[in-house]
Amino acid sequence: MKLRNVAFILLGSAIFAFGLVHFNMENKLAEGGFTGITLLLYFLFGIDPSISNLVLNIPLFFIGWKLLGRTTFFYTILGTVSLSVFLWIFQRYGFHIPLNNDLTLAALFAGVFIGVGLGIIFRYGGTTGGVDIIARLVYKYKGISMGKTMFLFDSCVIVLSLLTYLPYREGMYTLVAVFVGARVIDFLQEGAYAAKGATIISEKSDLISEKIMTEMERGVTILKGIGSYTKRERDVLYCVVAKNELSRLKSIITSVDPYAFVAISDVHDVHGEGFTLDENKQPLHE
Repeated sequence: MKLRNVAFILLGSAIFAFGLVHFNMENKLAEGGFTGITLLLYFLFGIDPSISNLVLNIPLFFIGWKLLGRTTFFYTILGTVSLSVFLWIFQRYGFHIPLNNDLTLAALFAGVFIGVGLGIIFRYGGTTGGVDIIARLVYKYKGISMGKTMFLFDSCVIVLSLLTYLPYREGMYTLVAVFVGARVIDFLQEGAYAAKGATIISEKSDLISEKIMTEMERGVTILKGIGSYTKRERDVLYCVVAKNELSRLKSIITSVDPYAFVAISDVHDVHGEGFTLDENKQPLHE
């Protein structure tokens, strides 16, 4: 257990709860997962989400504690309990954000706050319980991917909300919020050190790799490849650069061999020298 992880899980829970109370609840927008169920119970029966969130998750803690492992189990309890605490606080001591019934802004802010909150929680090893535990159990015993289970569960909750309390207009804006939230979570999960990977095939691979190393001070890995058609062995270069260095990399390759084959791909969560470590293997960012 790391105090840094605990602190960020608490921060993520606070951001998540703030968005849920001030944008979802105030504008009657739904949500997927167990959060969506707590909102459904709130709008239909007036049950406090801070209470229903705990009540719904407690049985899952007993079911999933062996599956999660000790550290993840602790972080899951921390995320779930802190979310309920912050929901209780913001409902009683929050403040009204006047959006003048602008559901577009409400949906966008709901997605951003929930996405940022959950993204921080996930990035530091926590969860808020609920569907995550169910998805892990289904994957273990049925072999169905976690993504499919979570998508199916979220869809069922939103459809149930539409059939009970949620008007179609708010339902459409809910989908906007869910989409924005998912994209924000992906962005945070990909990491702050996203980059571009270049696969280069050229007759002048030695000159290209030398120029990349001297002019850009980036490392190059030389792989051995065999052409499927020619059956000739040749060097394949692989290099990872920051996004803002991509155009410079292309210029170097073109200046040496304008006929080189270059494939660019997204690289997420890059760690190592030149990205998170300096040449002395010391962290660039604390």
